[in-house]
Amino acid sequence: MKTGGQLIVDALVANGVKRVACVPGESYLAVLDALHDTNVDVLVCRQEGGAAMMADCWGRLTGEPGICMVTRGPGATNASAGLHIARQDSIPMILFIGQVQRDAREREAFQEVEYRRAFTEVAKWVAEIDDARRIPEFVTRAFAVATSGRPGPVVLALPEDMLTDTVETVAAKPYMPVEAHPGRKQMAELASLLEASERPLVILGGTRWSEGSVAAFTAFAERWSLPVACSFRRQMLFDHQHPNYAGDSGIGINPALGKEIREADLVVLLGGRYSEMPSSTYSLLKVPYPQQKLVHVYPDPSELGRVYRPDLAICAAPDDFVAALEGLAPKMAPRWADRTAALHESYLKWSTPPMTGPGDVQMGPIMAWLENNTAEDTIFTNGAGNYATWVHRFHRFRRFATQAAPTSGSMGYGLPAAVAAKQLHPDREVICFAGDGCFMMHGQEFATAVRYKLPIITVIVNNGIYGTIRMHQEREYPGRVSATDLTNPDFAALAIAYGGHGETVEKTEDFAAAFLRARASGKPAIIEVKLDPEAITPMRTLSDIRSGK
Repeated sequence: MKTGGQLIVDALVANGVKRVACVPGESYLAVLDALHDTNVDVLVCRQEGGAAMMADCWGRLTGEPGICMVTRGPGATNASAGLHIARQDSIPMILFIGQVQRDAREREAFQEVEYRRAFTEVAKWVAEIDDARRIPEFVTRAFAVATSGRPGPVVLALPEDMLTDTVETVAAKPYMPVEAHPGRKQMAELASLLEASERPLVILGGTRWSEGSVAAFTAFAERWSLPVACSFRRQMLFDHQHPNYAGDSGIGINPALGKEIREADLVVLLGGRYSEMPSSTYSLLKVPYPQQKLVHVYPDPSELGRVYRPDLAICAAPDDFVAALEGLAPKMAPRWADRTAALHESYLKWSTPPMTGPGDVQMGPIMAWLENNTAEDTIFTNGAGNYATWVHRFHRFRRFATQAAPTSGSMGYGLPAAVAAKQLHPDREVICFAGDGCFMMHGQEFATAVRYKLPIITVIVNNGIYGTIRMHQEREYPGRVSATDLTNPDFAALAIAYGGHGETVEKTEDFAAAFLRARASGKPAIIEVKLDPEAITPMRTLSDIRSGK
């Protein structure tokens, strides 16, 4: 005989859960009590959105569902930002929500929300467990749904009185991952399309990758001399220094790469949906019929043909598909090796940061210094804003599981993700990039880093404005500034007040020493970089945009 709370925790342990992010609430005290007697790490967060983003990051870096627990009503709606990120980014995650007691439902009881109506749009499956005896069934199903096909978030609501019921039921068993292998006929057709091609190109994206499948695909690309691009914020899927790497297909794409995608006669989309941002607002491939021959490999059949009609659709996850590539070898030396080399050379030029810019701080030299003074396994996290361009364009990712950033463009993600990444990989350096606007969305999770002694380094690029919105504002309504100026705290002092390490950088040459001091402190650190708002992009100023240059 066990309580519902004990059964929830038993099912988590049976499914291999090692960590949970939460903000506590009285609606699920029985679960918190059951966690007391386990070895599951519980990260107590300061806001439910940050907790959900931490769970997303765990799912992003491991492929296993990240677990988040929040209370009903405001707790659940706060967490919805993390749900939306996980949904658009195809990240496995399970959100457990305390719910009002069963006999009070449909009365608009205290903090009551009907989650099936509220969250169906941003979750793969939303359910409420009415009977504690069915907890093993529901939780194991949640793991299966979150990880199968196109991964995504699942929501389970837990009525408070159900969690205190004492019942007898079956012991939970771990979920079984669902695999989908490509057929031999499909692989033969892929080989024929490659053999007939003159200008092929592969674009990697999505989830359900592993370090092994990334290495195996790299070997395949080498055999065929294929140029390989990575989708928006999926840059960790291919070594940027590899001679086959052609760059990233995302916001602010290298024009040379965009031209090559448009002029390719064969595009292989592997693992990703190729949605609005990576496709340059659906302009690189025409919808619904691309001008290029298209091979689309994706683990969910409902996505194949949903936007683009492929010439060859293969329903398989990257791991399973890449395993089938092992025996696929060209019959003769590929004809496009020189094109692949030229694309890589173009990428190297594109990803070399400018050394000058307006103001006393230039981000180009700072990025160059970081490239020479961080390890290949350093994890970079960020949220959304123009500042992120410096990471996406100028940091050369070398290894799998070194990037955590939302393809949904959600602000505030970088700091909670950094906390989660450091908890997951305490032996690796974790650097969060944030804008001043982005940081303030979930900056309170710096307290979580301090509490758990997680020495992340947060670089706040502070230009005193909501930079992306100001850029668009100056383009559409030149000189008419409205609602985009910010007043900020002293971020270095804020870090110290939290119990961390703080630095302020007002000149380019001061950054290196500040970073080394932050690293040596052994504490969570904030380095505030005061950037001139004119330096709105690496190559253009606000004045340029205002004047239409």
